[in-house]
Amino acid sequence: MEYILLAIPFFLLLIFIEAVVNHFKKSNYYRLNDAVTSLNAGIISRVDVVFRQIIPFAIYAFMYKSLAIFQIDKTPAMWVAAFVLFDFCYYWKHRYNHELNIMWASHVAHHSSEEYNLTTALRQSSTDIFGVLFYLPMAILGFDPVMLFTVFSLNLIYQFWVHTRLVPKLGWYEKIFITPSNHRVHHAMNDIYIDKNYGGVFILWDKWFGTYQEELDEEPCIYGIRKPLKSWDPLWLNFHYYVQLFKDAWHTKSWRDKLLIWIKPPKWRPDDVAEKFPLATFEKDKFEKFEIAVSPVAKWYSLVHHFILSGIVIYLMKTIDTLPTAQQLIWGGYVLFSGFSIGRVLSGSCYAASLESSRIILLAILATNLTDYYVPVIFSFTVFNLVFLAITFTARPKVQS
Repeated sequence: MEYILLAIPFFLLLIFIEAVVNHFKKSNYYRLNDAVTSLNAGIISRVDVVFRQIIPFAIYAFMYKSLAIFQIDKTPAMWVAAFVLFDFCYYWKHRYNHELNIMWASHVAHHSSEEYNLTTALRQSSTDIFGVLFYLPMAILGFDPVMLFTVFSLNLIYQFWVHTRLVPKLGWYEKIFITPSNHRVHHAMNDIYIDKNYGGVFILWDKWFGTYQEELDEEPCIYGIRKPLKSWDPLWLNFHYYVQLFKDAWHTKSWRDKLLIWIKPPKWRPDDVAEKFPLATFEKDKFEKFEIAVSPVAKWYSLVHHFILSGIVIYLMKTIDTLPTAQQLIWGGYVLFSGFSIGRVLSGSCYAASLESSRIILLAILATNLTDYYVPVIFSFTVFNLVFLAITFTARPKVQS
């Protein structure tokens, strides 16, 4: 995961460049509230992944030590083989993310943005627990855990740049690799585009297994999910589909359907539940993006505090192995609370000011506990943020929570 940590500054630089280009071209590919929500989801996933990797890593390591057929050396040819094989496994993992409810419940977070820009790449799930199963064939073949997580990092870094609308089709490159054009198709919810183009680096898998769709000039992509998220809360973003599945499983009278709902495709619901609790259907011509009226100051406040939160998470990622378990849990909880609280600011919630005041003071307490050498700086920083918060909510329009 060190490669991803090293890549974060470059991700932020490219996002800044794309946002500046978007501003001058007036292409309207960015909305600050949507972008901050994506960035906050990404930050939360970075903290959460530290804990989620413990069991998957142990499973992969156990399979490698117990069942590996070959002892694969780390030669250049084997690194290339590992990279290609990983993407093949990723294709099937990604495809089942869209074909099984229990996996879509996690992956839906990545598709929930109604915009498509580089911040969308960072809108990652914090609940992916089944993905490692698709890479176990690599363990059995003899690719050690270090190789797996290295090519995983490189694959994820590659996927960042394809989340943009500013790059057109790329000619011959489109025939072999995933590009912004064919990944735009993957994120679109138009009938012709839905559930297409699953590859991470190579588009070849989609062409070979019948899931390829070219981006069409006459069919502009509409981004988002067919049951709109309608929230700027990164925690709800991660759990809203699980809530729907639990509700449907609870309400259906069929015990068979209570079990089937978890392994059926996302389009499927028990007949009795669909009849009693129908969901709104997607109509392309009537689609409107979700928006809540808050002041520009509130949006900029949220962006500033996202970057403060990013600094905290980068620190945690660098020092996580040296911190006591209690501190890891406390700081992890603080990051989750921060994502929720900033989401309340963007939602114009009536209790956002109270949450944010508590969060700012809590940060001061946690920071002072880490070191008492910079208490005046921490105090000044806290006062500044409380004043910034007061200005934010003075400028905020009166919006019903």
